[in-house]
Amino acid sequence: MIKAIVGIWQRFKEKHPGIAQFIVFFMVSNGVTVLQLIMMPLLRGIFAPTSLTETAFQAFPVGTNLDGSTYYIFNYAAGKIAEDGTGGGLAYFIAVQISIGIAQVINFFAQRSVTFKSTGNIWKAAFWYVLAYIVITLAAGAAQGLYKVPLYNFLIGFMGTVGERAADVITMIINSAISFWVFFPIFKVIFRNKESEIVK
Repeated sequence: MIKAIVGIWQRFKEKHPGIAQFIVFFMVSNGVTVLQLIMMPLLRGIFAPTSLTETAFQAFPVGTNLDGSTYYIFNYAAGKIAEDGTGGGLAYFIAVQISIGIAQVINFFAQRSVTFKSTGNIWKAAFWYVLAYIVITLAAGAAQGLYKVPLYNFLIGFMGTVGERAADVITMIINSAISFWVFFPIFKVIFRNKESEIVK
């Protein structure tokens, strides 16, 4: 049975290498997303009781909200998360960034060796990967300003603490989705396979 499935997959890969590569990328990305979804609440639980929750982290002002307040790319006000999704402080920010950071390191090596079977320079690829990661993190942080408040407002108002956890999960999924669609074309460029290029 397993042999038959492997055979079908090998034939599919030979006929449709681009689609097969995207499927593997999709599977690895989903595995990394699940890891983030496990780590983030655990890390939040570790940092929440600390003084970091009472330390605001509001960085990179890029304009104003509809109510006239400053629009920050990273907006984690001091205190526990309120019904409108504000708060969490530096504790929330650190929990999110450590979760994403660990997941992205694993993603880098898994995508490089499993999905793209890259034989190119790892340091060059790592440089471009980190650069892309920074840009994506800033873009995802800026996008949060559009959906975070209404999302937390609705879910906390509807389900209380369970709603807050659900909003955390949805926020991580949105961040992962942004990474997913941006990283695939970037990986195609930075994860070169010299052998396949010679064959071409």
